[in-house]
Amino acid sequence: MTDRVPSESLRQALEEAGVGFYTGVPDSLLKDFCAYISRELPADRHLIAANEGNSVALAVGYYLGTGKPALVYMQNSGQGNAVNPLSSLAHHEVYGIPMVLLVGWRGQPGVSDEPQHMVQGAITLSMLDDLAIPHRVLGRSTEAATADAKWAVEHAEERKGPVALVVGKGTFAPESSPKPTPRFTRSREDALRSFVEIAGPRDAVVATTGKAGRELDELRIATGTDAGADFLNVGAMGHASQIAMGVAMAQPDRRVWCLDGDGAILMHMGALAIIGRHCPDNLRHVVLNNGVHDSVGGQPSIGLDIDLPAIALACGYRSAKTVGDDDDLAAALTELASSPGPSLLEIGLAPGARKDLGRPGTTTAQRRDRLMTWLRS
Repeated sequence: MTDRVPSESLRQALEEAGVGFYTGVPDSLLKDFCAYISRELPADRHLIAANEGNSVALAVGYYLGTGKPALVYMQNSGQGNAVNPLSSLAHHEVYGIPMVLLVGWRGQPGVSDEPQHMVQGAITLSMLDDLAIPHRVLGRSTEAATADAKWAVEHAEERKGPVALVVGKGTFAPESSPKPTPRFTRSREDALRSFVEIAGPRDAVVATTGKAGRELDELRIATGTDAGADFLNVGAMGHASQIAMGVAMAQPDRRVWCLDGDGAILMHMGALAIIGRHCPDNLRHVVLNNGVHDSVGGQPSIGLDIDLPAIALACGYRSAKTVGDDDDLAAALTELASSPGPSLLEIGLAPGARKDLGRPGTTTAQRRDRLMTWLRS
């Protein structure tokens, strides 16, 4: 059996080499390492960022303030968010900021994965090459991973720039994850069931990255309401609202819903300002907020610690409100459906999902073609 790397040994090697701060966006392949550092490190040494570019910037600031490199973790899908600060800020030919990138390798060639990860997986290493970021695939034993960690830190400091450790599936030993105390009891699936009952037969729906889209897909099949009107934003986390806005602008006579998540809306919150400024009156924005990154291990977000409706109203939304366990969700969704847009409804939810949750049985291309045909019908 292939060895698994204990997170404690990797952290010890990193810190012995000089790393003092950890930041990033959670990833399923890194969930055990993320669980360990979330459990063991205080808040001033570990920060879950809104997006990967922010994490790089935090690492830059930490180095400027302490002279010590930070570790930035991310799924390889987040490399795109990080390219700008990596190339125009931290790069050894610009400010020359040492840091270690820990990159989960979704879609690794030869390893079965979901379609949205395959392109990024194939170019993960070549992207690092193009950015002139030295890299290694993290070894799958304690000794190899320790050596790789020391190499990465020493090399980052010697060359004054980022160095990457790429992590394949099943590299880390299992770790228990700290579970936040749920603030709400309603499940996301129950909320989506209420939504399916309210949504009209001509309504178009864009569902955010993660389990929400999978739950919506199963509910559509179970209720027989799938008319081809759903776009499952399986990749590109944080962009569902802008996809929905694009559909709403292209089809002004059709009501368009965005089913968003707290981690996703935080990742690119500037989208709220663009929606509010342009005011598509046929756009409805539902935020399914359970306060965690549910699809990649349940790490906490700050979604339940901020006032999303107030932010939306400040950005120009015509209406925005929150519903909790004691509120009538069906009534709130009905009110949202009939309100002039852009309008937002935040639904407070419990974290978690069914263990037997399936995946869509159609391809992304089939879904695209079916939706486009339906929108023109």
